[in-house]
Amino acid sequence: MGDHLRSIHVVAGVITDVRGRVLLTRRGENSDLPGLWEFPGGKREPGETSEQALARELHEELGIEAEVGDLLIEVPQQYPSKRLRLEVRRISAWKGNPRGREGQALTWVAPERLSRYSMPPADVPVVGVLRQPERYLVTPEPGADLAGWHRALARALEAGIERIQLRARSLAPEAYAALAREVVAACRSAGAELLLNRDIALAAELGVGVQLGSEQLAGLGKRPLPAAQVLGASCHTLEDLRQAQALGCDFAVLGPLQETATHPGATPLGWDGFVALREQVALPIYAIGGLADADLATARGHGAQGIAAIRALWPAVAKAAAAL
Repeated sequence: MGDHLRSIHVVAGVITDVRGRVLLTRRGENSDLPGLWEFPGGKREPGETSEQALARELHEELGIEAEVGDLLIEVPQQYPSKRLRLEVRRISAWKGNPRGREGQALTWVAPERLSRYSMPPADVPVVGVLRQPERYLVTPEPGADLAGWHRALARALEAGIERIQLRARSLAPEAYAALAREVVAACRSAGAELLLNRDIALAAELGVGVQLGSEQLAGLGKRPLPAAQVLGASCHTLEDLRQAQALGCDFAVLGPLQETATHPGATPLGWDGFVALREQVALPIYAIGGLADADLATARGHGAQGIAAIRALWPAVAKAAAAL
């Protein structure tokens, strides 16, 4: 599908001022998607490297001499008339005073306000990368050794995990609610974000997020939690992703990318399958299924927010796996 579309490689820069604000530029009335805000940059011409293209575009558009830094994400996005690959780089330093040399409006935006600006679909996952964690830990079942489970959770928080999904489907509702209260306290004291697996009512009661199961998506007519409580969705199909986007989910988790012990019968997507779905929506999307920290750069190169994992991010299991 869409193979007849022309392909365009665009390189954009994240320019941050001394106050931490990010520069956005507004698309002109004569461009595609007029009036929307985006990260500044432009098309990579034949024979140019990404660094050369972005430095040239920022000079032409903003009148600055830019030093192009690390890759943040490459977002594949399909539009009605074209296939876009948006490569986004940090601008590590620049000289000059950015101004709209082509008559375009500019604005400096505090990171927490970026999501208030209407953007082209390809730019939305970039805001995800700037605002949301790159690792998403899904907890394993607590099992008999609950004290050991709590110790592993504490180690994960100490190691800097900032987003956790509490998944304990083997527990009865009362035991799950009790565990959730303990985990809420641990996450809050560590400054981490907690989502409960599927339990909208308990999440609403505790003031935390919820990770919707794919089977819940079709039955919801609107976002089930206020904007302050983060909403994720587990997705396997394009229909799932579109419904997650329509509900206003903050992110989706898409997989399985590779075969895993957790879902032995599921057909793995692979990175090509991930991209084919990724390019149809504008959500931040974690890849899940047999992935570890070593896959983060690959994930970002295919438009993922980062990786979601149980085994690779749970300290006791990750340590044991590394020792094998």
